[in-house]
Order: sequence, then structure tokens, then C-alpha cells
Amino acid sequence: QLQASGGGLVQAGESLRVSCASSRGTFSRFAMGWFRQAPRKEREFVAAISRSGSAIYYADSVKGRFTISRDNAKRTVTLQMDNLVPEDTAVYYCAAKATILTDDSVTRLSTSTFYEYWGRGTLVTVSS
Repeated sequence: QLQASGGGLVQAGESLRVSCASSRGTFSRFAMGWFRQAPRKEREFVAAISRSGSAIYYADSVKGRFTISRDNAKRTVTLQMDNLVPEDTAVYYCAAKATILTDDSVTRLSTSTFYEYWGRGTLVTVSS
């Protein structure tokens, strides 16, 4: 249902865009999130966007460098990643949750257990 794409290998300081496309359901009903998991580390929250697109949250580690956006007509959510650093190297997963709230709280959107659907992930590697 969720297909992530756009990962790859870049050098530190460069940019990369990863996208997640949904193939089922009414996309506008879903809050969307991005998480990542680096080797030998726990999965961590990266960014999230509410159904309406008005509530957007970022992890402190990516704030000011990453931008999340959604296009309900195209059923996609995009994570624009600028000024990448080697610590951003991870598999990036998109996640979705059907919710009745147009703008969920950061507590809900930043928690992995909030989401009910997950994509397979796309690998982002940043070399120094």
C-alpha cells in the first residue's frame, strides 16, 4: 500500500528527496510520517504531517534541513533532505495512519506505534 522511493548514495552536504506513494484508500484521511533506522540502532522519528498538512513536526536532529510535504491529489508524501550528514544514513520508512483528526498532536504523530501502515523503506547513504 505504501511504496517509498528516491533513496541513494550522496556526499555530505548534498540533497536527496524521498517520496512515498499510497496506492489504496483515501489518501487525505491519512496522517503521514517518516521514520528511519540506522544500522544497530532503534527506529526513530524523522518528520510527520497531519491530514490537513497544517501540522508538521520534525525531529530536532533534522529540523532546518528536512522538509516534509504532501500532495493529496498525487497521493504522495515527500521528504526533502538538504545538507545531509553521514549521521543521516539509514533506511527511511514512510508510515500512514487513518485518523479522524485533521491535525494530530506531535505526541501521536512522532510515535511509531501510532501508525498502522508501513512502507518497505528506502536506503539513504551519506558519505563523508
